[in-house]
Amino acid sequence: MNAATPQAKSRLSWKWVAALLAVALPMTLFGSIVLMTPLPGALFGGGGADCAVDVGDLSATAKEDIPPEYLALYKKHGQAIGVQWNVLAAVGKRETDHGRSDLPGVKTGTNEAGAAGPMQFLISTWGGRAQIPIPSEFNGYASDGDDDGIADVYNPADAILGAAKMLKRNGAPDDLRKAIFVYNRATWYVDQVLEIAARYAASGQVGVPPENNPDCDFTVAAPSEIVAKILDYALEQRGKPYRWGGTGPDAYDCSGIIYMAYRNAGLSIPRTTFGQWPFGEKIEPGDEQAGDLVFFNSGPGTSATNPGHVGMIVSPGKMIEARCTLCGPIKVTTYQDRIGIVGYTRPLQNPDVLEQLKRLPLAAGPPDVGGTVSASQSRWSGLARRPGVP
Repeated sequence: MNAATPQAKSRLSWKWVAALLAVALPMTLFGSIVLMTPLPGALFGGGGADCAVDVGDLSATAKEDIPPEYLALYKKHGQAIGVQWNVLAAVGKRETDHGRSDLPGVKTGTNEAGAAGPMQFLISTWGGRAQIPIPSEFNGYASDGDDDGIADVYNPADAILGAAKMLKRNGAPDDLRKAIFVYNRATWYVDQVLEIAARYAASGQVGVPPENNPDCDFTVAAPSEIVAKILDYALEQRGKPYRWGGTGPDAYDCSGIIYMAYRNAGLSIPRTTFGQWPFGEKIEPGDEQAGDLVFFNSGPGTSATNPGHVGMIVSPGKMIEARCTLCGPIKVTTYQDRIGIVGYTRPLQNPDVLEQLKRLPLAAGPPDVGGTVSASQSRWSGLARRPGVP
């Protein structure tokens, strides 16, 4: 990516808002508790934010600045991959002014850093060559965005598709700061891209999933009252920082937030990732549900039998995690396309936890009691479950 000297830093100032997301699990399979978790406004300067933001409309700036052929590609590939079109366009603007730059490496060759094309891919990242036949054995972001059989780093259709894939793989649309930082590792670059993205949307805002907006309510479906209690606590921590060894109330590490969420429900589980991994019953991929844990091989010192990172599943394909100091605040992210997944566990099926559940002062008894609980019922008035699952 471009390694140009940063211009005067201009931090984006916008109200993080987005559409309210409802995740409804099939009622024909099991009774669901709909859990709506707003973060307390006192922590973040007020609540009740308007979460109905549409970044689909172009601002006057976008209409004037983005060439029509590029705009069509940003929207097409952004929608196909699941990346905000205005963020994709902002990267294109910052890198090469939508291909209009006359600097080396934009239309031919490479720049001093070895980057090429309108989205300034390193040739090594693209796949080792500027033009690659598709399908290809190369392990890169080389993409064929116009179905001509060639992944050409200088072809806007191909380069924009490749950029969308790279942003998606590294956190978009959930964690935009991380995704953009991986694209070009400089905080000033991230700030500039987000500022441009906001200017390109008619709303003047960057679209952020509501689960990552602390001002927005986030609705999920929980299979039981116990799980609802666990999720309620975890989701209330959105926006707080990561701190190694943290167990709150101001900061957490990856296992600390899970430990405290279960503790909030009256349950005791191991404190660390290394202790939590063997504790829960192993769950096959595809069978995981809200409240289960997903573990990752996070680098040196960790392995398939000794994972170093953990997140808690909150809805299909989504988890809440406290990832790392540089990864931003606690947030809900996508886990299914994350590399390094070791496996899934269900702490609620541990024999010790099952005994703890029997001792909880719940009117309806332990979690093997069936029945459907609606969102309007008292939190501890009963339990809803999937057959055979707490």
